[in-house]
Order: sequence, then structure tokens, then C-alpha cells
Amino acid sequence: MKIVLTGSIAFDYLMRFPGYFKDHILPEHLEKISLSFLVEDMVRQYGGVGANIAYTLALLGEKPLLFSTAGQDFPEYGRRLEQVGVDVSGVRVSDTKFTASFFVNTDLSNAQIASFYTGAMADAADLPLSEAHLQPGDYVVNSPSDPRAMARYIDEARQLGLRSIFDPGQQIIRMDSEALRKGILNAHGLFVNEYEFELLQKHTGLSTEEILCHPEFTVITLGKDGARVHTCREDLHVPIIDEAPIVDPTGVGDAFRAGFLFAYLRGKSMRLCGEMGTVAAAYCIACNGTQNHKFTLAEFKSYFRRHFDDQGQLDDLN
Repeated sequence: MKIVLTGSIAFDYLMRFPGYFKDHILPEHLEKISLSFLVEDMVRQYGGVGANIAYTLALLGEKPLLFSTAGQDFPEYGRRLEQVGVDVSGVRVSDTKFTASFFVNTDLSNAQIASFYTGAMADAADLPLSEAHLQPGDYVVNSPSDPRAMARYIDEARQLGLRSIFDPGQQIIRMDSEALRKGILNAHGLFVNEYEFELLQKHTGLSTEEILCHPEFTVITLGKDGARVHTCREDLHVPIIDEAPIVDPTGVGDAFRAGFLFAYLRGKSMRLCGEMGTVAAAYCIACNGTQNHKFTLAEFKSYFRRHFDDQGQLDDLN
């Protein structure tokens, strides 16, 4: 059984300005604003929803296929992903564009000025799922990427007999209502946060019950309140790990998805799937960046058992 990640691949460029933006902005002259901020440091982080989920899945021992688009600056990134066990053979690399990039400058008050460069992510709409060479019953995770690609993969997953895990995230506001409805009605699984769940109802006209009754499972992440896991047979609440240090919440939802899906692919109970997602999220939130956490499967199991009772379900994971 194969799992394919179609979400974005991106770089995050994080800069810090040792002052306050407000001290350099003249409200009465906004029509001719021209500013340059000298920053004291910059770090480049590896990111993108598809790559983030693939990274944590690989740490757990999965061999996920990353099926997305990247730019001429991807080779180093690709080698890094391969080293942890991600299959990047499904990444189409553009020779003329750069990988999608997020540039953000943060001042001493945590005010931010940011820009997002779509770059090669826009090419995902021209990358058909048929090129992933999947078999009926395989899983495809449809995470935020180019909205046209996401709409295409909803249709292609159905045509190819694939089990679609719909994870629309921040692209809910960019996708049209019909594509969102099809994404839900044809989903094997659905991942959203609490706010996104409300947005889905607003943009599709579907009620809470109508959304929840279609996928085999729906996961609604609740931030500090944990997560809700719903199926037609049960509705579970999974708490967070309170002792986990909060260093950087970016990418925590992606790590949760990876932990959940790793357990789900192995036929584990819904509660264990949610708990494995929570443990993966705890590793991620304790590090800066979305792909800087590390663990072995043995370490993961040990950490899990300090907080949850798996009743022996983890024994066969190796």
C-alpha cells in the first residue's frame, strides 16, 4: 500500500529586524512609501506542507512518495529528504523557476512584513496523478498546493480508484465551492483545524453532519485543546502532551498528520492514530522550523508510552 503526498514544497526565509517597523513608517506618506530594513540575521528553513508530512512519515519508517513541483534550487533539499527516507522521484523540477518561497521580516514587537513567491508550485496543476504509477486503493494526500492542482487531484483520485485524504488547509479560500464539495464527498479521510471546519461549511453550504458523514474519518485539530477524531462509529478527543516545550508551532499540524497516517496505514485504532499524531506534533513543536525534529522509532515509542497506553499496539512497529 503506497502513500503519496501532493502538497507544496517550499523554503522559508526568516529575518529579524533589531528595531520597530512603526518607527520608520510615515502614515501621511503611505502613497509613496519606500523602505529598506537592514536585518541582523537570516535563516532558511525547509518547508512546504507536502514535504513536511513526508519528512515525519519517513522518520517513523514509512517510505512516502513526494509528488509535487519544485525549482532549480531543489537538489540540495531533495538530497536531504532522501537521506531520511522520502522518495522524491515524483518531484518535477523546473529549470527556469525557483522553489516556492516565503520571505518574512520580524521586528522586536513581532510585527511582520512578508512576501510569498509561488514559483514552481504553480506548475503542480500540470502534473497528473497518473505519473505517480499508483494502484487502486493506494492513498493520496491532497494538501495545500496550487488550487488548480488540488481540484485536479480530487477528480483524478476518483478516476484512478485511489483513497483520497483531503487536507485543504489555507487554500479553502482559494478553491471554488464545487471543488471543495467534491473534495469532501469523495474523501476517504479529511483533515482540518477548527476554524477551517467552519470555513468549509460556509464555502460549501454543507452542514456539520453532512461533512462528517462522508469520509471514513475526519480529524479536526483544536490547537492547545488537542484534536477530535470522528468516524461513523466513534467520536474521540485526543489531548495534547502538556509537558512538551513550545518553541515554534509552525508545521505542528503537518507532523500530527504524519503520525496519524503512519498508524492508520497499519490498521491501528482511531485513538492510537490520534495519539501517535499528538506525539509527532510534540516532537515538532519543541524545535524551530518544520523539519528539524529528529527521533528513532524506538525513541518515539518510548516517549509515547510515557503519556499514553497503547495496549501493545506498538509492539509490531519496527
